[in-house]
Amino acid sequence: MRSTSLIAIDCEMVLCEDGTEALVSVCVVDRNLKVKLNELVNPNKAVADYRSEITGLTAKDLDGVTCSVADIQKSMKKLLSHGAILVGHSLNNDLQAMKLDHARVIDTSFIFKYENGTNFRRPSLNNLCKAVLGYEVRKKGAPHNCLDDACAAMKLVLAKIDGCDNAIPLVHEDVPEIERSKLLLHGIPTNVPSEELHKIVPGDFSIEIKPNIKTRREKYSAFAIFKNQQEANLAFENINENQDKDTSGRPQKCISFQLDSGMTGSLYVRKMARDDVIGQVSSMKRSFQDEETTGESKRLKSEQGVGEQTKGGSDLCDGHLEEIERLKQELKQRDQEISNLNKIIVALTRKQGL
Repeated sequence: MRSTSLIAIDCEMVLCEDGTEALVSVCVVDRNLKVKLNELVNPNKAVADYRSEITGLTAKDLDGVTCSVADIQKSMKKLLSHGAILVGHSLNNDLQAMKLDHARVIDTSFIFKYENGTNFRRPSLNNLCKAVLGYEVRKKGAPHNCLDDACAAMKLVLAKIDGCDNAIPLVHEDVPEIERSKLLLHGIPTNVPSEELHKIVPGDFSIEIKPNIKTRREKYSAFAIFKNQQEANLAFENINENQDKDTSGRPQKCISFQLDSGMTGSLYVRKMARDDVIGQVSSMKRSFQDEETTGESKRLKSEQGVGEQTKGGSDLCDGHLEEIERLKQELKQRDQEISNLNKIIVALTRKQGL
């Protein structure tokens, strides 16, 4: 008979100079929140960013640490050897960092639904704990703690098994006024120099390159910093492209461009906060549609753009269509993962007394 034992895990990673992530901290607890593994890990490569504001770790913390990823793999294989179910939040990141694969998992980012039926945006662990367990894992701005996060993931799964089916409210945190004077430029091809962004995005602004937390070498992000929120909003409105929203409901537009060198490309310009529903122009009043409708709407807009642009622009739109198809496939895969997780939870509920 398959094991119904549960262990929960949380990991922290740093960004290395070669653009990869390396494991630096692991904590595992069992169903009773007893610690089964709690180790710092030597990244064994040059670190570019310790992400201390997230990991709570510095170079000094890892001095003298001898535990390796291979050591963690041995420990994890032992803990999972009898078919235990691995619990965690956004588990794919932890498994990738440990270079492990495990079929029997419950990912807490998938098993609770938002109140408005939004399925493709995953709630943070902190928001889940506030909505389901009634407490915060950490205060705003505090670094992560592997033990606290692993325990929180286990408590969430146990609450789900016990019948908790709370709908998770969408949380929109207040954005400081100084942040509202910025626009986020993301998906910028790395072969586009930052000074060229002034020729692509309207308005008078300075550029601040955004450090990549998860480096993708072919793209980068930057902030366009304006004198005030009004100038940032005006610049956004002066971008003559269709307005969309990101998964958090923040307005954004995709700009296709051609530089003086003849190079073509595209990037996204996004506001730092959601628009208020009342008093906005009609383009800002579009409701958040379901996945299929949104995907079809984007497809139609992209197809219309193909007929209006030059061959270079047509190639860009084809690229957007491919990206939409990729995202639709990813969402379909996530739906299947959610279905599999629900089956595991049903089985656990039936066998809870064993």
